[in-house]
Amino acid sequence: MIANLAQLAAEEQQNPLIPAGPELLVGTIAFAIVFFFFWKKLLPNINKVLEERRAAIEGGIEEADAMKVEAQSVLEQYKAQLAEARHEAARLRQEAQEQGATLIAEMRAEGQRQREEIVAAGHAQIEADRKAAAQTLRQDVGRLATDLAGKLVGEALEDHARQSRVIDRFLDELEEKAEAAR
Repeated sequence: MIANLAQLAAEEQQNPLIPAGPELLVGTIAFAIVFFFFWKKLLPNINKVLEERRAAIEGGIEEADAMKVEAQSVLEQYKAQLAEARHEAARLRQEAQEQGATLIAEMRAEGQRQREEIVAAGHAQIEADRKAAAQTLRQDVGRLATDLAGKLVGEALEDHARQSRVIDRFLDELEEKAEAAR
C-alpha cells in the first residue's frame, strides 16, 4: 500500500493537462500525418467542390439575371399589348355606341314617319267615312222628308230632281245654322 501511495504522490506532481513526453510525440506525429493527408488529398477535393459550387452559383445568378431581364421585356410587351387591347376595346365600344345611337335615331325617324302615315291614313279614312255618312244621311233624310211631305200633302212627290233640290237646300240651311251656332 505504501508503494501505491508513493506512486499516487508521483502522479500528483504531474499536471493532468499536459501529457507525458512520449504521448506528446506520438500525438504530434499522428497529427502531422492526418494534417498531411488532409492537405494533399482532401483539401484539393474540397477546394475543387467549393469552386464548382461557386461557379454554379455565379452561373445561376447570371442566368437568373438574364431571365429577369427577359421576363421584364416580356412583361413590357404584355403591358403594351394589354394597353393596345384596352384601346381597341374602347374604340369598338365607342363605335358600337355610335352605331346604336344612329340606329335608334333611324328607328325613331322611321317610327315617326310610320306614325305620320298612319295618322294621315286615319284622317283620310275619317274624311271618307264622314263624306259617305253625309251622303247616306242626305239620301236617308231626303227619302224620309219626301215620304213625310207626301203624307202631309196627301200625294206622292215623284219628281226626283225637285226632291234633290229641296233636300239639298234644306240640308245646306241646317249646316249653315250649325256653323253659325259654333
